[in-house]
Amino acid sequence: MFRGVCPRVNSCGSFWILSLVVFAVSVIGVDAYSCHEVRTAFQLRQVGPLHRVPETPGTDVDLLVCKHQGPSCCTRKMEESYQFAVKRETLHNIHSYSYELEHLISGHSDAFQDMFQYLLSFSQGHLSSLLEGSYSSLSRHALPHVNQLFSSLSLYLRGANVSVEAAVHQFFNNIFPLAYTRLINPGIEGSMMMGSEMSDCLRMIRQDVNPFGPHPAVMAQELAGALGAGRQLGLALEEGLEVMNATEHASLSKECVKGLVKMVYCSHCRGLTLIKPCVGYCLNVMRGCLASVSELDQPWRRYTSLLEQLTQAMAGHHSLELALLGVRGHVNEALLYAQLHGPLITATGQFTVFSPSSLCVLSCCSFVSFSFLSTPFPPPCIFLACNNFPWTPSPIIPSSFPLKPSKNNKHSLRTLSREFLMHLQRYKSFFAALPEMLCEGENVVDDSTCWSGDGVVESYTGRVVGNGLHAQRQNPEVKVRSVDPAVAEVKERLDLFTSARTVCDWLECSDSTTVMKSSFIDRYPSACPESGCGGSRLSRAFQMSLSPVTFSRSFWGIPRRSQAT
Repeated sequence: MFRGVCPRVNSCGSFWILSLVVFAVSVIGVDAYSCHEVRTAFQLRQVGPLHRVPETPGTDVDLLVCKHQGPSCCTRKMEESYQFAVKRETLHNIHSYSYELEHLISGHSDAFQDMFQYLLSFSQGHLSSLLEGSYSSLSRHALPHVNQLFSSLSLYLRGANVSVEAAVHQFFNNIFPLAYTRLINPGIEGSMMMGSEMSDCLRMIRQDVNPFGPHPAVMAQELAGALGAGRQLGLALEEGLEVMNATEHASLSKECVKGLVKMVYCSHCRGLTLIKPCVGYCLNVMRGCLASVSELDQPWRRYTSLLEQLTQAMAGHHSLELALLGVRGHVNEALLYAQLHGPLITATGQFTVFSPSSLCVLSCCSFVSFSFLSTPFPPPCIFLACNNFPWTPSPIIPSSFPLKPSKNNKHSLRTLSREFLMHLQRYKSFFAALPEMLCEGENVVDDSTCWSGDGVVESYTGRVVGNGLHAQRQNPEVKVRSVDPAVAEVKERLDLFTSARTVCDWLECSDSTTVMKSSFIDRYPSACPESGCGGSRLSRAFQMSLSPVTFSRSFWGIPRRSQAT
């Protein structure tokens, strides 16, 4: 009977076996397309509300970005969440990389300023101790002027609109009345009607009388050259921070966000939550997204080169340290010069009205009653032969303080500069390397199956474009339609900042810094063109600072000392 129902037992058994296999495959297929793993990834990465993820894949989903044939675990709402999430994640990754560079700039900017203030404080204390120990008769009245000088130098290093030359000459103008009445003529203060008029008169004629010899001008030149590099380095570091701040706030275009969603999350719609993007694919997406930012590469390279040059000019051969620590020596030599030439300074201080016909010095400050006169009338004319005015070079006073820092001092300006330059080398190509760094953070793969945006492939076959706006015309993944206005403004600002300046434009082109600049030019020949650092490039302030001394010497017939002297 059974043979009639199922005449062929073997064929009936095969039917049941085939039915079981089809059922098992269908069960496995349903399980394979379950959205459980997608829900887990959605929750772990905090993409959005979990209820937006379906339990099972849908077949009639109309997606805008993650389009593909077959069932999908994504919905329109999920795509919106993916766009917000991928934008947040990408900006966070950009910030994490740029934070290191921003921290390098801001940290060393603060460190340099702290070092400047330390050197200023040390030099101020060094000068104050000299005045208190060797010139006690004027130290109490001179210390406020010392404080004023170093306060001006501190403001200058911080970027304030202060002239180093003016501050130095004002300092010597202010201490001339003290030197005149307490060093050159120690007993004159008690026998004269001293007052503000007398002090003001002495201040006004200081640069004409030239009581301190060449030392004020030399000190002004050295400080202007060395501190100028430190000041400009501080301003350049502030400019770098502005660039980094603007970069962090760069926006991602809609095309970029869609490309990022396709690269990072569209594989999830097919249940492939563990697949990684292909290297070339990721580079195309990131370079398209950062096309505007990559345009900062060349200006940034020039900027870092400028930082290197300024740092070398400031710290090379301990230039800034020696200039600040040398203030004590210059002031000491200036006061010794005044003591040595006391009689001549007294004479020229009492008689300093210019006589164009005789090119000699006659009478000034006649309103002052001098102690050796019994009448209030001006003293008789005393003529001095201009060409016979004796000039003796001031003696070289050996410094009692070792100006060169110890090589074991880890907190010297040179050590700090070397450390800064070493770290800066890593970030010269930061904006060009940023897409690669972001792709490394995505854990891309290229030696096995990877995600190409459309499916799983053995390797990415699309063309990998380079950096910059021009290269993105051939980008198959992200269409770059316009330049980010904020980044374009930063690029223009950085271009202007670097192209309008050379180190020779920033450093004072003075005789005292010739050695520093010549060694600098040997190291960076392109930094100073032939027209730079010449006589025509002297700053007006520097010319003004030299003119009184130069005029005074030529007026008195004093030969200018040669460079070797």
